[in-house]
Amino acid sequence: MVPVGEPHFEVLIRPRSLPCRYDRAPGGPRGGCVVADERPGRTGAAHLSLSALPDELQERLQAVERSTGRPLHLLLEAVLSVGRGLELPQVLRRIVEAAVALVDAEYGALGVIGDDTQLSRFLTVGISEEEAQAIGRLPAGHGILGELIRHPAPLRLTELSAHPSSYGLPPHHPPMHSFLGVPIRVGDKVFGNLYLTEKRGGREFDVEDETVLSTLAVAAGVAIENARLYEEARYRQQWLEANGEIVAGLLPGAGETDVLEMIVDHAVRILSADLGVLALPVDGDNVRVAFAVGVDADSHRGLVLPHHGSFVGAALVARSPLISLDVEHDPRITTSPPRWRGLGPAVAVPMITDDRARGVLLLARLRGRDPFTEPQTAPLLTFAGQGALAMEMADRRQDAEQLTLLRDHERIARDLHDLAIQRLFATGMTLQSALRFVDHPEACERLLRAVDDLDETIKIIRSTIFGLRAPDSVRASHGLRVRTVTAVERAARTLGFTPSLLMGGLIDTDVPREIAEHVLAVLDEALCNTARHAHASAADVSLVVRDRWLTLTVEDNGVGIPEDGRRSGLNNLAKRAESLGGELAIEAPMAGGARVVWRVPLPLA
Repeated sequence: MVPVGEPHFEVLIRPRSLPCRYDRAPGGPRGGCVVADERPGRTGAAHLSLSALPDELQERLQAVERSTGRPLHLLLEAVLSVGRGLELPQVLRRIVEAAVALVDAEYGALGVIGDDTQLSRFLTVGISEEEAQAIGRLPAGHGILGELIRHPAPLRLTELSAHPSSYGLPPHHPPMHSFLGVPIRVGDKVFGNLYLTEKRGGREFDVEDETVLSTLAVAAGVAIENARLYEEARYRQQWLEANGEIVAGLLPGAGETDVLEMIVDHAVRILSADLGVLALPVDGDNVRVAFAVGVDADSHRGLVLPHHGSFVGAALVARSPLISLDVEHDPRITTSPPRWRGLGPAVAVPMITDDRARGVLLLARLRGRDPFTEPQTAPLLTFAGQGALAMEMADRRQDAEQLTLLRDHERIARDLHDLAIQRLFATGMTLQSALRFVDHPEACERLLRAVDDLDETIKIIRSTIFGLRAPDSVRASHGLRVRTVTAVERAARTLGFTPSLLMGGLIDTDVPREIAEHVLAVLDEALCNTARHAHASAADVSLVVRDRWLTLTVEDNGVGIPEDGRRSGLNNLAKRAESLGGELAIEAPMAGGARVVWRVPLPLA
């Protein structure tokens, strides 16, 4: 049912008959009950106990019986029926059904008021699904609905259209005239409103109907409070279990990628989300979507989005959770490409540790599903903090590993310089001195060739020593070898694993800076394609300088490159190679996956 002035609608069902009699459920929440047996000789309506209800509600029921003359057992069984379940959606549905049956109305609805004083949920009884689809989308809370939101007091009308707040009925809506609405309070706060229209037989709702419905609203508040407490306890238990698994993964030194994937999976499962996204900050005012699972995940994965104009960016800037009732049309999202089609409720939570925002966790549900509630999302901020902790620990572990690696580099460089090069020098000098004792021309030629090979080997070792010992600033500007290692390590976060890397030849000595920039751009593009399209679990990178040619190879074990797939990125790599007089080859290994071979000539020294 949509009262006058509401142009939108949601899913509706036909009313079901009220449950049978109920008695007190030992150990259950307030107002809990079970079906009573009405067979001859068994417990009947007269034996229903009011002691299962709060004192205020008992007094109201007895007052209603005295003032209206309606049998107490009819009111009691309606009141007890709404408290039968513990799941909030089930409780809300029973409230509407009990209200329709109690006052003999043809249509009923329950509107839940959100934080913005608009309707965040709208449950209805009395209109078929076909009629609901013809009417349209969920009402926001205007017209008569808005009247009860602004003035939370019982409202009884003989003719809806005569009220000043009436906007008229939307197209395809069944005619409605008589109206009765009452607020539902949970504690001191208005939770929502009950709306009833069209009393059967063409009659009007009277004072007795208003009294009965107001009493049911009190019972509804108790039932909703119980359902909320149960929901909070259930979610709290699930979040605690999930946090325990995250901590268990952190302690043995699990990789950052594994822990972040675990966080997204747990959040999607606990909150029954249809899409889960995890975005990480990148250089500048941007975020990059590192993980995405669920509906249309491919359209989100790998995107780079600005802080201003994206939902995850807005949460990162705000440093607090953001909730959207309709993410597809959320005004905070202004960047393309469109990727929210069919999605409605969403929540984005920043991952913060030590006053540093390390990422954003976003969850979304399909349009028409219930919005995210405060009991659901309240623990999400703490849970997201586990992700930030995982990243913090991974960074510190990486720093420790980097320090160990630098120490190893220094030791290796020292040993190469002090031992290997000196031995090679000595060997070369020995061979040169031996030439005077050799008379055979071919033997002399072989000795000279061996001396040249030793000189080339010494150059390679010196290039390696330079790469091991040079500070970061020097390596970033001159050392292709180290910049290649950095590029591969950077790609590991997106890939979810670290590719193997093989390098050979005078990479830092023979490769000019211009060609080095092309190499790094090609490597980044190739690894990005692997991350976005290959669905691979391993990749191999090799960079080799030999015979005045540089060859970069990137191979993965993924799904390969489809014949009809987009090749704009590969075309760019081919153009880079052609501009340098080289070539690009795309190969399909026998074991599966794809192999990209980028090969260019090197200028003479």
